[in-house]
Amino acid sequence: MMHPKKGMAWHLNISASATALTLLSVLTATLGVQAQTLTVLHSFTGARDGANPAAGLTLDAAGNFYGTTKNGGAGNGTVFKLSHSSSGWVLTPLYSFGGGPDGANPVARVVFGPDHTLYGTTEYGGSSGYCTNGCGTVFNLKPEPSACKSALCPWIETILRRFTTGGDFPQSEVIFDNEGNLYGKANQGGFLGDGGGGGSCYPCGNVYELVPSNGSWTEKVVYDFTGYQLGVDGAYPVGGLIFDKAGNLYGTNTAYGNCGFGTVFQLTPGSEWTETLLHQFCGGTDGAEPTASLIMDEAGNMYGGTPGAYPGYGSQRGSAFMLTPSNGGWSYSVIYTFPEYGGGPAGALVMNKAGNLYGTTVTGGNPGCGSYGCGTIFELSPSNGGWTYTELYDFTGGNDGSAPYSDLIVDPVGNLYGTASTGGQSGNGVIFEFTP
Repeated sequence: MMHPKKGMAWHLNISASATALTLLSVLTATLGVQAQTLTVLHSFTGARDGANPAAGLTLDAAGNFYGTTKNGGAGNGTVFKLSHSSSGWVLTPLYSFGGGPDGANPVARVVFGPDHTLYGTTEYGGSSGYCTNGCGTVFNLKPEPSACKSALCPWIETILRRFTTGGDFPQSEVIFDNEGNLYGKANQGGFLGDGGGGGSCYPCGNVYELVPSNGSWTEKVVYDFTGYQLGVDGAYPVGGLIFDKAGNLYGTNTAYGNCGFGTVFQLTPGSEWTETLLHQFCGGTDGAEPTASLIMDEAGNMYGGTPGAYPGYGSQRGSAFMLTPSNGGWSYSVIYTFPEYGGGPAGALVMNKAGNLYGTTVTGGNPGCGSYGCGTIFELSPSNGGWTYTELYDFTGGNDGSAPYSDLIVDPVGNLYGTASTGGQSGNGVIFEFTP
């Protein structure tokens, strides 16, 4: 759940449709635009394979992809593995969420932890009572200890945290520090303001830490966001966190700050974590309502994007931006301002070896999927001290999918991989490969 005033327009609201089950489907549909090629590796059926992926993919050392779907499976989303076989790509469901104590509706990527097993979050499920559908979870998935002897062997889930009043509705992926501690963001919960009399959000979300201890995990609050009237630090975080080499954390908030359209922040460790605001979005050419993680290059520059206000919910445009270390602080610059309202990236950018940035947009591109377009894949390449924008692919809303909230993965030869949340053969989204 996002803040109903500032973030609701970008809350993913996609539903699964019931279709016949195809457990190990291998579908390849090739569509070309301007000599680039998009290949559908899997089209979700809405059954046990899942429906409506709301995040990107994670790649292991063997070349297998792992991801989540918000819906499908037992009705509350899945975690899946996509791997090569002699006949193409095969999708294997690893876990199906029941919607109760085990969690429901994952909208973030799964990532590999220090023990080489998968960690992730669900937006709902977990504890009952305080939140009608549960306040969300942090979970771990690992394979059965003995060798699998059938085509489908569900992985074992362990719940690390069930969210309650100390934070709720996590939409971000998790990250680990060098000591094996886990960090993430809760979209709401945390600081309760003054009981509602002067607080601008009630409550505004936080950054949390889970510390492994004797086979269990101990919760710590790293930082509670306060919104606007009680502070300008922002509220309602969606994207994940990144570390720098000094152990500082960086992330974004979708709302509030001085201008009301979100913030970029740094958290510095100490006896208590200290927040420094690096940028406050004002809804102009700088963008609005960032929902994705930042990325950092080898020189320590950070890059990110904002989707802007979803069409019909405001006139703020999306952006791609850069933050450069400067005299002990940070200098913010806009790389590109997208022409359509809400036409910026909702997922994180990715950089290839040549220094080009790639991303997706949920809307924009050729007309279709209503009047706002079905989404795009784009490239931003450095050129003469600036950046050149190239729209590489326009989704059609047909078999190729539509509405990609996904960030992208770049393989060693430059192919891009991601997901689209809707469209495909059954309307439940796809996994795609794109060759620039």
